[in-house]
Order: sequence, then structure tokens, then C-alpha cells
Amino acid sequence: MALQSMTGFGRAAAELSGDAFSWELKSVNGKTLEARLRLPPGFERLEQAVRQAIQKAFARGNIQASLTVSRGSAQAQPVINETLLRELAGLAKKLENEFGAAQATADGLLALRGVLEQPEQSDDAESRAAFDKAILSLLDDALASLKQARSSEGAALGALLETQIDQIAELTAKAEADPSREPEAIRARLAEQVRLLLETGAPLDESRLHMEAAFLATKADIREELDRLRTHIASARSLLLAGGTVGRKLDFLSQEFNRESNTLCSKSNAGSVTALGLELKSVIDQFREQVQNLE
Repeated sequence: MALQSMTGFGRAAAELSGDAFSWELKSVNGKTLEARLRLPPGFERLEQAVRQAIQKAFARGNIQASLTVSRGSAQAQPVINETLLRELAGLAKKLENEFGAAQATADGLLALRGVLEQPEQSDDAESRAAFDKAILSLLDDALASLKQARSSEGAALGALLETQIDQIAELTAKAEADPSREPEAIRARLAEQVRLLLETGAPLDESRLHMEAAFLATKADIREELDRLRTHIASARSLLLAGGTVGRKLDFLSQEFNRESNTLCSKSNAGSVTALGLELKSVIDQFREQVQNLE
């Protein structure tokens, strides 16, 4: 299954019996799936069906769906609600006389909601059902267009994430192979530290000193962190290969990557390993930033 980004754009347009209509879909990142609809007056009846279609197509993302409808020449002419217009004109005149408000204009009054009514076209039930079916069918086309856009972006993201995982794997291997982790190197560093302490002439319990040195050597061992990093790397590769809605799982893995890199830096007793740990953190931050875009 292909990876999908949560960003994309889809559009579809069609005509039916002289009526033109189109859908525009825009998608951006989101923790869950949220759909915001813009439907022309009179088409609110389609809201539930539109939401169900979006939920069927996607799992995450903030999606804005806009429907535009242009009716043909048979469209009924606008009708003025004279009763409401008369009441609003009277109210405007009262505000003008009593409070000095600006004089109301005809175009201003006509622009008020409810004054100029656009009656629905006198379709019979069969015609309306056919028109609704055509609109929802076109929505499927727009959703397919959006899905293709998100898949294309997802493929590009997948390639970038694979590169970043390769970098994490390479840095993990370098940390594991760092000469400072060799037993001889560790013993040499500890022996030098012990020698410097003994040269101070201060009374020291050599057996206790060696016990503490062994404890510090064990504490500085980063083998477990390296093992966990390799496990996370394998899991990330597996998720990318599986595809689908893996954004949340990869985001969790990025947090685990970051935890291990932090521990590696804190336990490191060599500048070379610390430098590798800091570079590792930088790549992991980039990885997590990109993962936020995946569905």
C-alpha cells in the first residue's frame, strides 16, 4: 500500500442538462480527520453523504471541500421578500432619525440575508435525485484526484524518509565501531585516571577505586542504546515498506529514536561518540519533522 502525504489538492468539474458544477478539495496536515464543507444554499442536504465519502477515502488530514454550482437558463429568477425588505427599511429609517445612522441604500438592503431569495429550481424528485447523484459521483472523482496528489507527495516523502533512516543506521554503525568503545581503550582511559589520582598522594582504597572504575565503565556502556536503535531502524523500514496509514507509528518511532540518541550522548565518555550522537539527533529531528506530513 502506498504512503500518503496529508497535503494535496484535487478538482473535478462536469455538466448535466445545462448545469455546471465542480468540486475543489484542499488537504493539509491534521492529527485526525476533519472535513470543512462549503456547499451552495439549497445543497445542505448533501452534507452527510459528502462527509461519509471523505471519511471513506481518508484517515487523517484537515480537508476543505467546496462545491460550486452554476444553473442553466432554466433557473428561476430571484424573488424579493418585500415584507422583510419593508421591515428592514423601516428599522433603518428609525435608526437614522433617532441615532443619526447613515441613510440606508437600496443595494445595501438587498444585500442583507433573506431579502433577495433565490428559489430552488422547480425540479421534480427524479431530476433532483439525478442531479444529487451526479454531484456525489463527481465528488468521488475529486477525491480520487486528491488521493493521487497525496500519494505522489507520499512517495516523495517515503524516499526522503528512507534516506534519513539510512543516515541513522550509518551513524549508529559508526558509534558502535568507534575505537573508544574497545575494551582496551576503556581500560587505558580508566588506568590513566587512576594513575593521576594516585599521583596526588591522597590516601585511596585501591580495591574500592577499581570497583568504582568498573561501575563507571558499565554505566558508560552504550550497547543497549545501539541495540534499540537498530531495532527501531528495522521497524521504521518495515513500516515504510508496508505503507498505508503509518504516520502515527512512525511519529512514535521518531520519539523513541530521539530518546535513545539523548541517552547515548549522556552516557558517552568519548568526544567522538558524543559528536556522533549529536549528529544522530539532528537527523532524527529532520526525520520526525517529515513524518508529521504522513497520513
